Amino acid sequence: MLASLQLGDGKNLGTVDGKIALDCSVRETRQGHFIISTTDFFFPLVDSPYLQGRIGAANVLSDLYAEGVPGCDFVLMLLAACRDMPEEQRTICTKEMVRGFKDACDEAETSVTGGQTVLNPWPIIGGVATSVVSKEEFIPSDGARVGDVVVLTKPLGTQVAVNVHQWKNSKDSKHWKECLSHITSEDSSQMMHDAVCSMARLNRHAGELMLKYQAHAATDVTGFGILGHAQNLSENQARLVGIELHTLPCIRNTPVINTEVFNFQLTVGYSAETSGGLLVCMSPKAASQYIEELKFLDKGSDAWIIGNVVMSPERKSIITQDCQILEV
Repeated sequence: MLASLQLGDGKNLGTVDGKIALDCSVRETRQGHFIISTTDFFFPLVDSPYLQGRIGAANVLSDLYAEGVPGCDFVLMLLAACRDMPEEQRTICTKEMVRGFKDACDEAETSVTGGQTVLNPWPIIGGVATSVVSKEEFIPSDGARVGDVVVLTKPLGTQVAVNVHQWKNSKDSKHWKECLSHITSEDSSQMMHDAVCSMARLNRHAGELMLKYQAHAATDVTGFGILGHAQNLSENQARLVGIELHTLPCIRNTPVINTEVFNFQLTVGYSAETSGGLLVCMSPKAASQYIEELKFLDKGSDAWIIGNVVMSPERKSIITQDCQILEV
């Protein structure tokens, strides 16, 4: 749709022909440093405004971590307060969103230094995250090579879990009634809990370890789904490679909802994720060590080898016919 506008000037690093960035804009300064910047925002998908703010910050920072940067230098906050709420509710909701956003930024050891605020029908929060680094402090996203394995650092299924939660709280929802033929109410609560914990967790350690274990390329998994982002990543590579996904780790009980109640395209790789994991290409030996250390740093949260980088003149990414759906 926008191709005819010819956005970009061909000077972005780590992207095909230096065009519009995959996750972040990576630019060399006149002084020889590199500025890595990204922007994102988050609509209300959870009940808690505090968690909305925290997830919003995690979502913004995730693109930065996909470049393997060791940290974020500063964040600008983009905030929309809900104009349709009564004033007291709007004040509470907005303050809690900002508090959640700030707490996540504090955990990331970065600071909110400015931003913009507007009134909007929906409460929205997000921002712009920026790092200033040397050439040795980030991983360009175009170096995947044949023989690499592909690591995923968070499970899939957040879109399914959030929708089940919304159905559960909607009066006379036919989808919720169908859900109860396959899961219990307690199952749905656990599904939503797992999704919120995943969305609110920073990809900070996953990004930091990319440099240590010499990752070759990465992206984060969000709105295009796991296969959509794998395809975007393979199209962005300097070499003629594709990605074959052989395992899809999913939040427990999301696959059955996807199959039996509503098709979110979870098992074919196109279910949207919010604040999803990093999709990292690296050597098999490095991947095992990366996963082990990441699990320790993230206090037991798992990561998985889910695919391989293969030769592909068409730069095609696919899900294999015998792909394993792993419930976690």
